[in-house]
Amino acid sequence: MATSIQIVFDATDPALLADFWALALGYTVQPPPEGFESWDEWAAAMEIPEENWNDASAVVDRPRIFFQRVPEGKTAKNRLHLDVNVGGGHDVPIDDRRAMVNAEVARLVVAGASTIGPVEQRGEYWVVLADPEGNEFCVQ
Repeated sequence: MATSIQIVFDATDPALLADFWALALGYTVQPPPEGFESWDEWAAAMEIPEENWNDASAVVDRPRIFFQRVPEGKTAKNRLHLDVNVGGGHDVPIDDRRAMVNAEVARLVVAGASTIGPVEQRGEYWVVLADPEGNEFCVQ
């Protein structure tokens, strides 16, 4: 049996990244525990100081992605990145894949991503982007 995993991002603004990645991946921002209308309501009930209410957030589906606040900003290229696969794979003609990838890139840029650049090689096409905090990922 496989071991379940969670992907963890260090973040300056966990809620911002959770909202972005929920939209990007079709995930859901993790709802608060039963009996609470919001995470802020839960945090207040747990007597967490208000300045710590955005210390963490998560989006859920499979795998869960967790965002934790850290004091320092991103300083170097990611050693790990996510690929968002929207092009339909090798059975789809390259021109059709390119159009699907470019449409998704446009949607994610509106949501807060920035474009680093397209790559086309060996019959593949993808675009490298950065999320709102500069974490690189690819749309292919």
